[in-house]
Amino acid sequence: MPERRPADLLEIRGLNIFYGGSHALQGVDLRIEHGVLSLVGRNGMGKTTLCKAIVGLLPVASGSIRFMGEELVGRTPAEIAQIGLGYVPQGRRLWPSLTVEEHLRLAAGNDRSRWTIARIYETFPRLAERRNNRGNQLSGGEQQMLAIARALMTNPRLIILDEATEGLAPLIREEIWRCLELLRKSGQSILVIDKNVDALTRIADRHYIIERGRVVWTGNSRDLASAIDIQHRYLGI
Repeated sequence: MPERRPADLLEIRGLNIFYGGSHALQGVDLRIEHGVLSLVGRNGMGKTTLCKAIVGLLPVASGSIRFMGEELVGRTPAEIAQIGLGYVPQGRRLWPSLTVEEHLRLAAGNDRSRWTIARIYETFPRLAERRNNRGNQLSGGEQQMLAIARALMTNPRLIILDEATEGLAPLIREEIWRCLELLRKSGQSILVIDKNVDALTRIADRHYIIERGRVVWTGNSRDLASAIDIQHRYLGI
C-alpha cells in the first residue's frame, strides 16, 4: 500500500461564504504544510472574511476547513483555539485597563508551554520595558506586539495575523517584521495578511492572491517578486 501523506497543518477546500446576497468567498482552496504563508489582495477582496471563517467567527455555506486533519467547520471559536489556532485580528482588541503582564498571564498555557512570559520578553524587548503599562498607555506598535504576544502565549501550532502592520509608522513596521522573522526561524507557522509585498517575500514561503472572493494566483517568493504584471493587476503596485 502507498504510504499515507501526513495531514497538512491547514487545508481549505471549496470554501463558500455569503454575506446576505453577496457571495464573499467563492470556492476558495488553500493549504499550509508548515512555515509562513501570505494572503494578499486589495481591500474588500475577502482576506479578513477568510481569516474569520478559519477561526469560527463566520458561518460557512459549504466547503471544508481542516486543521491538522480535523474539520473546523461547525466548531466554536473557543474549540478552535484549544486545538492550536491563534488569531490576531485587525484592531488588536486589547483590554485598556490591564497591564502588559496581565494580558500575558490571562492567555498563558500550561507549565509545559513553549511560550512563557520570559520568552515573550526576550522576543519583544519593548514589551518587557512596558510590562506594567496598561493597554491604553501603549503606542500602536506596542499594542500590536502585545496582541501577537498574547496569541503566542496560547502556544498555537498556527497563528493568523490580519494586517499586523496596518497604520503603523515605518520604523515600527520594520520592528514587527523583525519579530515575525524571529518567529519563522523558531519554527512557528504563520498565515500573514498584509500589503507589503517586499516584506512578505522576505519571510513567507508561499503566497496566495485573492480577488473578489477567489484565489487568482499562488506561488513562491521568487515567483511573486518577478510577477510584476500580477502585482499591477491584482495589488495595484
